[in-house]
Amino acid sequence: MNKYFSECIGTFALVFAGTGAIIINDISGGTITHLGIALVFGLIIMTMIYALGEISGAHFNPAVSFGFWLAKRLAWREVLPFMISQILGGVTASVLLRLMFPQHPTLGTTMPKWISCPTDFVFETILTFFLMFVIIRVSEGAKEKGLMAGVAIGGMVALEAAFAGPVTGASMNPARSLAPALVSGNFSFLWVYLTAPFLGASLAVWSCCLVTTNSPCCKNRTC
Repeated sequence: MNKYFSECIGTFALVFAGTGAIIINDISGGTITHLGIALVFGLIIMTMIYALGEISGAHFNPAVSFGFWLAKRLAWREVLPFMISQILGGVTASVLLRLMFPQHPTLGTTMPKWISCPTDFVFETILTFFLMFVIIRVSEGAKEKGLMAGVAIGGMVALEAAFAGPVTGASMNPARSLAPALVSGNFSFLWVYLTAPFLGASLAVWSCCLVTTNSPCCKNRTC
């Protein structure tokens, strides 16, 4: 039960801090800035990994949990409870933000800007591919690499949010997109953010298998 609560708390923190930064930036005339928002997303992921990683693995993302299952590092019976915990944490954060900022129309909902829906799908798939690839690679192996996992993963989130945020919102996380969409009622293009991350995570696990046959995801597989 501890790990499910851990996933709920971590995803709550991600949505509250990340989409909260978007909301505050909007209502304050851009004081946080786009780069500031990207940094908030990266830092909250990094700190929550160090705070909760030993308890649940610090997924905070249904696509990441699915990827860990594909990599044979999460039991199938754990996948749905992990996802429910993550969605519950995200929705709770968005409800709280709605109570705090009732005038904001989207609550930080991810929506494509300047690009078509198919392009958005491809973009989100690629973004999640690189995020999951980094997560898989830095969360196994030497102890020294494990100690830096939070920095690497948080840095990847901030990097992708910095360059892709202006065009796709750089979600890479179905729970992060679903929560504000449900609470604000903005469902446009939501299907992209609920499907592309799972495809990207799946491709990343397969690619890790090609990179090294010593990876746990390659056990009992033909790579």
